[in-house]
Amino acid sequence: MTVGAVHAQTPTISDSLALDGTIRAVLDANPAITTLEEEVNAAASRVTQTRGGFLPQITGTATYTRIDPVVKLQLSPDSPEFQFAPNNNYDAHITLQYGILDFGKKNASYNLAESRRIAAADQVNLTRRDLAYSAAQVYYNILFVRESIKVQDAQIASLQQHQREMEKRVEGGVSTRFDVTTTQVRITQAQNTKIDLQNQLRNQQVQLARLLHKPEYENVPVRGAFAYQPQAVDVNAALAQASENRPEVKLARDAENTANLNLKFIEHSNKPILGVGAQLGAKNGYQPNLDQIRPNSVGVVQLSVPIYDGNKNKNQRVEALAAIRGTQARTQDTQEQIRADVQQALNNMQASAARHDNALQQINQATDAFTRAQSRYRYGVGSNLDVLDAETSLAQARLARLQAIYNYTLGQYQLKRATGEQIW
Repeated sequence: MTVGAVHAQTPTISDSLALDGTIRAVLDANPAITTLEEEVNAAASRVTQTRGGFLPQITGTATYTRIDPVVKLQLSPDSPEFQFAPNNNYDAHITLQYGILDFGKKNASYNLAESRRIAAADQVNLTRRDLAYSAAQVYYNILFVRESIKVQDAQIASLQQHQREMEKRVEGGVSTRFDVTTTQVRITQAQNTKIDLQNQLRNQQVQLARLLHKPEYENVPVRGAFAYQPQAVDVNAALAQASENRPEVKLARDAENTANLNLKFIEHSNKPILGVGAQLGAKNGYQPNLDQIRPNSVGVVQLSVPIYDGNKNKNQRVEALAAIRGTQARTQDTQEQIRADVQQALNNMQASAARHDNALQQINQATDAFTRAQSRYRYGVGSNLDVLDAETSLAQARLARLQAIYNYTLGQYQLKRATGEQIW
């Protein structure tokens, strides 16, 4: 299966926005991107925090304690009192702790944090993709409405020229005022259509200004043109590209991977931990001189083995397994949705291509009919209504061609979006 595609010829101009410039400006101005990027930074910081578990923990402590009363012993009435502990206690030490073996708990924590960082980064890409395609759609909406206004201007100018000819024929007694009035009605109808198009243009410019977050600039300068250039599309290649590159697929796989890593983290969180510690410092309170500060040291090896946690870890595993099954189902649903998106985009492009070909035929037919109607009217064998109908049909055919090119252009970008192709 092959379908056509269209490329917009959008030269970069310093005082206006081409398509690339419009997309870049929208992405640079949108605060949602900044928000998500900060979330990525926060996720990266959490990854760094988990790395701290692989390093020794060193703590410095200094304390002063006043104890009253303290135990004293006097062996005889004449002997001095013997004090077991000082009233003023000073202790300053540095403690080092390091986990030697945790059976993969720290690795599981690190992998889980890294998976969440990757998911946050992919969410940024998804948001950038959506904003880029929104900007492209508004951009082409503006170009389409501008071209439509040009068609209406041409129709109005032609009708006004026809009105002047009618007025001359009325002055010569060849036609009646009815023909002039009928022509004026058609001019008014064409002007009403132009008013609607101008309103659509203003609304699209407001929409683009909102995407640019510059509401004070309602009339955003946009420059570009339509160009119809069909090209072949390999459906199987498009489906393969979509399955590989769509950010929705990446996010679904991220969620599935995170759910699996969360299960591993829960499984390892209930494992024993073997650690060592050392403490170096100085304190008083040693006999026989209780007030003398003397260096001291402590060494420890500790094994912590969870025995019973009220089935908390077991229930956490059940929850994690349910989350894994849910993410797997979402991944499958995402894949099916992507295939549907690609096929719909191809269908829309095919329909638009066919409409474009029909519009070209309609323009040729309407042009011939208009020329013949004018000739027949000049020779008095046709009516003014035939000329007006032919003029209206020609304008409608031209608008239909513009609409087909516009739909075709959006279809191409719909396909790019469906296959995960970047346009920024």
